[in-house]
Amino acid sequence: MSSANLTREETAARAAGIRLHAVEVDLDLRSAPDAAATTFPTRSTLEFTASTDRTWVDFIGAAVDAVTVNGRSQPVVWDGARVQISGLHSDAATANVVRIEASARYSTSGEGLHRFRDPVDGATYLYTQYEPADCRRVYPCFEQPDMKARWSFVVAAPTGWAVLSNGAESSREEVDGGVSVRFAETLPLSSYITAVAAGPYHRAEGTYAGADGEIPLGVLCRASLAAHLDADEILDITRRGLSFFEKAFDYPYPWGTYDQIFVPEYNLGAMENPGLVTFTEAYVFRGAATAAQREARANTILHEMAHMWFGDLATMRWWDDLWLKESFADYMGTHAAAAVGGFPDAWVSFATRRKGWAYTQDQLPTTHPIVADIPDLEAAKLNFDGITYAKGASVLKQLVGFVGEGAFFRGAQRYFARHAFGNTTLPDLLQALEEASGRDLRAWSAAWLQTTGVADVRAERTAEGLALAVSEVRPDRVNVGLYAEADGRLVRRGSTSADIVDARTLLADAPLEDVVLVVPNDDDRTYAKVRLDAASTDAVARGLSTINDTLARAVVWASLWNAVRDGILPATDYVDIVARHAPRETDAALLTEAATRAAFTIAHFAADRDRPALAAGWLETAWSALQRAVPGSDAQLIWARAVGAAAAVCDDRATDLGAILADSAPAPAGLRLDPDLRWAWLVALAATAHADDTDIERELRADDTASGRVAARTARTARPDADTRARGWHDAWSDETLTNDHLDATIAGVRAGGRRDLIAGFDDEYFARILPAWRSRSIEIARRLVVGLFPASPSLDAADAWLRDHPDAPGALRRLVIEQRDGLARDLRVRAAQPSS
Repeated sequence: MSSANLTREETAARAAGIRLHAVEVDLDLRSAPDAAATTFPTRSTLEFTASTDRTWVDFIGAAVDAVTVNGRSQPVVWDGARVQISGLHSDAATANVVRIEASARYSTSGEGLHRFRDPVDGATYLYTQYEPADCRRVYPCFEQPDMKARWSFVVAAPTGWAVLSNGAESSREEVDGGVSVRFAETLPLSSYITAVAAGPYHRAEGTYAGADGEIPLGVLCRASLAAHLDADEILDITRRGLSFFEKAFDYPYPWGTYDQIFVPEYNLGAMENPGLVTFTEAYVFRGAATAAQREARANTILHEMAHMWFGDLATMRWWDDLWLKESFADYMGTHAAAAVGGFPDAWVSFATRRKGWAYTQDQLPTTHPIVADIPDLEAAKLNFDGITYAKGASVLKQLVGFVGEGAFFRGAQRYFARHAFGNTTLPDLLQALEEASGRDLRAWSAAWLQTTGVADVRAERTAEGLALAVSEVRPDRVNVGLYAEADGRLVRRGSTSADIVDARTLLADAPLEDVVLVVPNDDDRTYAKVRLDAASTDAVARGLSTINDTLARAVVWASLWNAVRDGILPATDYVDIVARHAPRETDAALLTEAATRAAFTIAHFAADRDRPALAAGWLETAWSALQRAVPGSDAQLIWARAVGAAAAVCDDRATDLGAILADSAPAPAGLRLDPDLRWAWLVALAATAHADDTDIERELRADDTASGRVAARTARTARPDADTRARGWHDAWSDETLTNDHLDATIAGVRAGGRRDLIAGFDDEYFARILPAWRSRSIEIARRLVVGLFPASPSLDAADAWLRDHPDAPGALRRLVIEQRDGLARDLRVRAAQPSS
């Protein structure tokens, strides 16, 4: 049995017996450009005191070559995950020095040290990604967040490469076949936020005049993407963010340098490594980008920046308190984007995107409190979810309103001053906030941080007046917006509010004369699903797009979405509302979500009898909106993308799309038909048998880039014949040479167009494969297989049988199957609830 899945109890015991002081890491990456080289030399020297004579050091790699303890060689005792160490000095006054020499593996899964070859110029790029526990794939370490150390890195790399780590470069010398770069020792860090990147990266530079002096700034990407890197905007947001956080937290940026690097085949949006923040290349826009995309990038930049304090400076002791960094960073990213990031409507995007994610996650049978019970690393890996991020940020928004913004930031300042470079738990933060605000937060914490589930809030018009009803009582205050119709528009006439102390509260002072729409939580302060009454639903069906307040519109859009996915609002009605009002939606984030959710509704919630007509009608809606959109506008681009998604299901516009791609018909005026949009349309044509391998190869010749190759793989696999889909299905499971992105592309092709009939025969094989895949593949790759290829069958029987027959399967795997089973159950339940046409 593998010992890789560390538990909370054993790591706590290790931390009790070891006091780690410093780690020096030596990496030799000179072999990286050689595709035949699969491993690289790595060495860690760990200095610590101990109250025990033995422990273990974590390492997952190709081999452990030598172990030296206090100058004496020891036999290598390594089970593939843990290197056993004995003969330690067990008195607190005497330091131990342990050196481990090993061989680590280059990665293609985005875990550990990822290696990527750029097809444009043949250049090789490396970067690390560790959270929560993949540092041990690159160098031996104590892989737990509560064993912080000062880290020193020495990295050998090919000549001419940029080499980066958490600290500033302190020296560089030539060595055989390359250079050796030494970095300044860091301040105390947990292993999961140490980082290395190396390759011929393009770099743009700047500076920030920080509270403690000038901070060098860098923005990096692959050389072949340099023309698309809008470094000036990124540097501007970075400077404004650093200034904001230094003042808000009353603590200077502590990590010396601030590099931000955009890397290929990245599994996340970004990672908060101090001094070397990594981002997905999706934020380097190869073509047109909407304001919502630029806002999302700014939000992510500021989210990761908030981590320099929340998470990096003060770090959770164990992954139970993951929210101490992620919930706060999610909240602060939006707060700073609205305050100083140049996106004053950032809370609108939060209301529709982040909260939507949280509401969905919180209705799963696997939901958990924000302060979660995380027994081991596999559980930690899966808890980077909508609860930890978006629900946590949502209730923090409420907390800020509850204690006051000034008190909240004063509490944060106390927290950092008290716990800088240390590890914390929930009571540490609550104490600081209570001291700053004078409020007792224990009841609030118990109600919001330590419970599960999302409540419904609805307004009821009664003979006594307006009443506010909630399905669960938690301490909060809810605002209710009141709207009338005037000149064909929905106009806000006023509002009322109430403290939530009972399941039903009468709002006796609420004027209801001429009120056609009542919107609880129209300021989106509380965390709850808003239920509109029948009259209000009719009113928004008529006039949703006429509501002037963008945040209120976001709340209404979200309410409609929750109603359709809960089987309350018929799918046909929802798609009709979207078709009527999305073409007039002026906010890019709301329009993007509305279009995406309409397509999802047709695929998942519509009755089988209604789906073909809905799909055809939605394609025409998107096509018509594309033709009418203002040339060059965000709306035009969003509708062009919506056309691509709709055309993968219905081929009524295949001739038009093919003609535009072939330059035999003009594109709509002002539309920038960039490579990503061209590929989206071509994948749609391939999925409906209107593009073949010749078309795909022609497109690839025009865009033979990393993105182009990924898209071409999807297009080839999307062709709607049983042999092609079967080959793609089996490649996903069996071809271990597929990188993380190529695996995603293969799965996308297999599922393209919702053609279940082409892969239904693999349902039984899926359930036979998932446990062996979980045991043999990395958790990241296994997760993509389990989630991406889950059968969309008309029955829950196979999933239920697997869960019944595998009670002892790893908890993280069972969680994924339970969640996918719940999604399928919702689809079937909502479809069955659809009214007859």
